[in-house]
Amino acid sequence: MALATVDLTPRIGTEIKTDKAALLSGAHASEIRALLEARGVLLFRGIDIDDDEEIAFAATLGALREEFGHRSMAITPDKKINPIFADYFDANIFWHLDGAWEDVPPLASILTPRVLSPTGGETEFANVYAAYESLPEADKRLLQGLKAVHTMEAAISAAISDPTPEQLTAWRNYPTKIHSLVWNHRTGRKSLALSSTVSHIVGMERAESDALLRRLMNFATQREYVYQHRWQMGDVVMWNNTGTLHRVIPFDKASGRRLQRVTLLGEEPLDQAA
Repeated sequence: MALATVDLTPRIGTEIKTDKAALLSGAHASEIRALLEARGVLLFRGIDIDDDEEIAFAATLGALREEFGHRSMAITPDKKINPIFADYFDANIFWHLDGAWEDVPPLASILTPRVLSPTGGETEFANVYAAYESLPEADKRLLQGLKAVHTMEAAISAAISDPTPEQLTAWRNYPTKIHSLVWNHRTGRKSLALSSTVSHIVGMERAESDALLRRLMNFATQREYVYQHRWQMGDVVMWNNTGTLHRVIPFDKASGRRLQRVTLLGEEPLDQAA
């Protein structure tokens, strides 16, 4: 029997109505993966899974990625809970894709809330498949073949305007990566490989590069391509990292907001032949 679904917006996001047992069984894994590819973001309400169950659900969908030696990661600005991630948390308010420093970025991630902030803390997702497909043909011709330089410094310097020498050193120790600005997927579809990690476009004057990147990001994050998720306890949300961008709406860090994340290993390189 097919899953019952309700689209959250016309261009991105679908709620799947099911229960925990069905998710953990893996019986609907192929259908969930197809919906993830087609809709970018999937929501399961009232599931209320713990960390081990979140890992088990993710394992029905693909190979799991370890982050800092763990298959499950606390997403929080609290340095006592996750000191490594907390140092980079401020950059999460900007639109980004995960794994921009890798040849094969993660396929998808799953989030479940553990503590929510009374205000703020919504997570937004933008469909960069749909955005690319809506570009004028002249823009598509312009972008094909362009390369973008990704750096940690670009990602976080906008959030921390007066970094310490130690912070700068840590950011610059991350690898610089050059990726195509358009991701030519194995399915034949294309998406914009935009991210706050992009420093500049290779071979383009800085002012022209900045203007093009700003125009593309503004286009790709128009309301028609965006789903804003207002968290409820018991939610399970997953997104296709290869075809969406995401960001968090600012919130009071003293609120204790914490989500738990499990990530699926990537399955296709960002840079491949059209």
